[in-house]
Amino acid sequence: MKIAILSRDATLYSCKRLREAALARGHQVDTIDPLSCYMNINPASAAVHYRGELLPHYDAVIPRIGPATTFYGTAVLRQFEMCGSYPLNESVAITRARDKLRSLQLLARQGIDMPVTGFAHSPDDTRDLIEMVGGAPLVVKLVEGTQGIGVVLAETRQAAESVIDAFRGLNAHIMVQEFIKEAQGRDIRCLVIGDEVVAAIEREAKEGDFRSNLHRGGRARRVEITPREREIAVRAAATLGLDVAGVDILRARRGPLVMEVNASPGLEGIEKTTGLNIAAMMIDWIEQHARPGFSLKTGG
Repeated sequence: MKIAILSRDATLYSCKRLREAALARGHQVDTIDPLSCYMNINPASAAVHYRGELLPHYDAVIPRIGPATTFYGTAVLRQFEMCGSYPLNESVAITRARDKLRSLQLLARQGIDMPVTGFAHSPDDTRDLIEMVGGAPLVVKLVEGTQGIGVVLAETRQAAESVIDAFRGLNAHIMVQEFIKEAQGRDIRCLVIGDEVVAAIEREAKEGDFRSNLHRGGRARRVEITPREREIAVRAAATLGLDVAGVDILRARRGPLVMEVNASPGLEGIEKTTGLNIAAMMIDWIEQHARPGFSLKTGG
């Protein structure tokens, strides 16, 4: 098969591992910067050009599109979909997951438990927004934040009001979320492929922090998850239409709570912690589902 990896940086761990796994199976692999692509949007001759050349047909495309390039990156992925390439994750599913408000609304509509969440743009009544999620302590997030950036724990009402007022001054969309104290700065990252959790790790925040992101110095260990956690992770990925997803779960007294669903989960932390070859599992999924004459059943 001819496989394209859509990424701005071919040296990233995940991109290198996916390339290695595909080459080991005898596939041809090209890494393509989506921002260097341009498109002929024509029903008779849809095509993707790259740095002055017409790209060939790819049997499958693996999107590794960062949050900063979601709009154009998913547009390029849609063009490949139009040309009959199988996407490891569909463009419309990626845009659902990247929109934090939309993704939480979709999960809530399916009855998937999550921390109590409030959302506002320049709220007129900050006190009511805080009470909506049960008062302080609470977590205040910028919707556009990633990897723990723009996430603040407000331990008192006064601190929460100050943080919300500061974010309001940025003309930003503000999300406030119930703080799950019993999680103790830990969460579970479930790596979902299809209808199976293929790996799970527990991530723990570094001392003095509550954010468990490995990029922020958190630690990870392999963990056994419960049947309920397994079920909720698979349901969350399916709700957003993702074939591959990183589902982050908090262990609360009332049960597992979905915190976030990542459409482009990094492989380094979970592969090194578990010793599993996740990249090969993703290539195996492509081999099972990328067929000649592929076309999406849904629009978007």
